[in-house]
Amino acid sequence: MIHILDLQFQTDHTIASFLVETEAGPVLIETGPHSVYEHLRAGLARHGYQPEDVRHVLLSHIHFDHAGAAWTLARSGATVYVHPAGYKHLQDPTRLYQSAQRIYGDQMEILWGQMHGIPETQLVAVADETALSIGGKTFVAWHTPGHASHHIAWQLDDVIFTGDVGGVMIEGGPVVPPCPPPDIDIEAWFESLQRIERLAPRRLYLTHYGAVDAVSAHLASLRTMLKDWAKWMKPHFEAGTDPKVITPQFQAYADEQLRQAGLDPAGLARYEAANPAWMSVAGLLRYWRKRTEKQADRD
Repeated sequence: MIHILDLQFQTDHTIASFLVETEAGPVLIETGPHSVYEHLRAGLARHGYQPEDVRHVLLSHIHFDHAGAAWTLARSGATVYVHPAGYKHLQDPTRLYQSAQRIYGDQMEILWGQMHGIPETQLVAVADETALSIGGKTFVAWHTPGHASHHIAWQLDDVIFTGDVGGVMIEGGPVVPPCPPPDIDIEAWFESLQRIERLAPRRLYLTHYGAVDAVSAHLASLRTMLKDWAKWMKPHFEAGTDPKVITPQFQAYADEQLRQAGLDPAGLARYEAANPAWMSVAGLLRYWRKRTEKQADRD
């Protein structure tokens, strides 16, 4: 049984955690940020569990909206499974936290809460295609870079928990790609989507937000929007436009796409909380810069 826990980040249906019931007790996929830990606790309680009952936590990647509360579950006794490239940042999150603090400033604590290290004895670095057998269920880790270099999509039978590589879609709205710095790699992202398609899942579970049954259409829409956003950003990068000028222009562009898709103010607020457009400016500009540098090296 898979339960979607709404972590109520800023509003409803923005960040999900997934509770999978097994013969060995509950497995948690994604924890959300520490700032909404009490909502996570309440979600577990609605299904008859306490944090101490969760012995296994599977993370898609180490961004705060997916992994920020992992240390709290570890303190309650859980083992945390993460991509090898994310392992050291969960063991010692100092650099990760300081990097985010430079972006969010005095909003850091409000948005994300605290983050503390997890002991090595409770961390497992998961190699690509690793199969974890827990309580009669098998979870397979698929390394799926593109959104982040340290990204895993977790497969359980014929469903896949996509983290952020599967994009954002809330309440039947449009599919949009979360593109924060520093790891956006569109070519790698497309390869990861092909990998997911080859697995032929019946359903996707998106951290932002919920279950998707129309898998092929969803992934096609994600590709289209990812290409569109990258294409929009390219001439601004080439012109050397100041990011402070680009940011409100891109926010207006992305908001208009959402409005044209029929979103009301509440829907717009959910998308902004789950995937703030201003974050994608820095990520996409960095993508074009890295791609240009690679091309220069080849030349």
